[in-house]
Amino acid sequence: MGSINFEKLDKLAELSVSTGVALQQGQNLLITAPSDALPLVRLIAKHAYKAGAGLVTPFFSDSEITLARYKYASDESFDVAADWLYKGMGEAFDNNTARMAIAGDDPMLLSDMDPERVSRANKANSKAYKPARERITQFDINWNIIAWPGLAWAKRMFPDLAEDDAQTRLSEAIFMASRVNAEDPVASWKTHNQTLKEKREWLNEKDFKEIHFKGPGTDLKVGLADDHEWMGGASMAQNGVICNPNIPSEEVFTTPHALRVEGYVSSTKPLSHQGTLIDNIRVVFEKGSITDAKATKGETVLKKVLESDEGARRLGEVALVPNSSPISNSGLLFYNTLFDENAACHIALGQCYSKCFKGETNLSTSEISERGGNSSMIHIDWMIGSGEIDIDGFGKNGEIVPIFRKGEWVD
Repeated sequence: MGSINFEKLDKLAELSVSTGVALQQGQNLLITAPSDALPLVRLIAKHAYKAGAGLVTPFFSDSEITLARYKYASDESFDVAADWLYKGMGEAFDNNTARMAIAGDDPMLLSDMDPERVSRANKANSKAYKPARERITQFDINWNIIAWPGLAWAKRMFPDLAEDDAQTRLSEAIFMASRVNAEDPVASWKTHNQTLKEKREWLNEKDFKEIHFKGPGTDLKVGLADDHEWMGGASMAQNGVICNPNIPSEEVFTTPHALRVEGYVSSTKPLSHQGTLIDNIRVVFEKGSITDAKATKGETVLKKVLESDEGARRLGEVALVPNSSPISNSGLLFYNTLFDENAACHIALGQCYSKCFKGETNLSTSEISERGGNSSMIHIDWMIGSGEIDIDGFGKNGEIVPIFRKGEWVD
């Protein structure tokens, strides 16, 4: 397990239970994790039960079992998924079970596998996952994602280091980004959440109809959904629990209008997607839809993603992150969206977060669509921010208000 600081790992587990998922007395907890994250899962279970959990149920994935499928399974295997499992998860969420996911797999695990099979398996899994995904994107229950310093992931990030040293280095990067290095991580997150709250409240007060990104390779106008609401940091789920869905998190985000995105945009960091690195993405939007897409690396996979369904070419999220965020300052590329999206402003193709609307809760699919929210089986974030990006907000009366200058919030 390398030289992972056990005291900090325990703090991360406690933080994930108390501040991340904010587990309630008597509430059940469902955990998904890679098999080598068992030490962290055990610590989470300990803190969950100490916090009064009803039942903690872990589900594990395993990289060797995943690879065995691609090496030995019949061709028909790649068009099926465990729909029964995701239906069960959806039922659990309907019964107020909290959800925690632990990231930590090798981000390039499937890089040498047949991309056609990877694409088919992803599509089948996305369809099957719908009952669980909808409860999460609608924010029906309190949920949280944290990270485990998986050995294969560590070696991807630090290929020149010995295995133990690489895992130690990744663990320290995770602890830093998750604010576990603070003497009191819970208090540190309370302060951080207040900062994010001030930013989102300012944006909600301004109620911009559109935001404009401009910089090298980017001139993009993102119309915002009708009655959109900016969120970020600690937020209240539909079940009334205030939680931090992502640890780490440096973003404030909202729902774009699926039909009102115009211009072109270039990625500023590589996107690691299902074992493929997609780099130097450049896309053109017309009337909200991507009409042209290029990448210097992974272009074939990018185009397959865009063919996932009708909503895959449209935006489901736009997020603002200062270039001076701790993850950006680390200078590390994590090959993991949980971290890399918090290093830069980003957009997401696909499904919108239906909670990002003012007023009413539990909006129907048609009500979300009427407001401009996008629907898709995918939700894939990629980074478009840097120290050279300016962002302006366009008010309903035509006023233009600076939001970012050279990658930083305008005071």
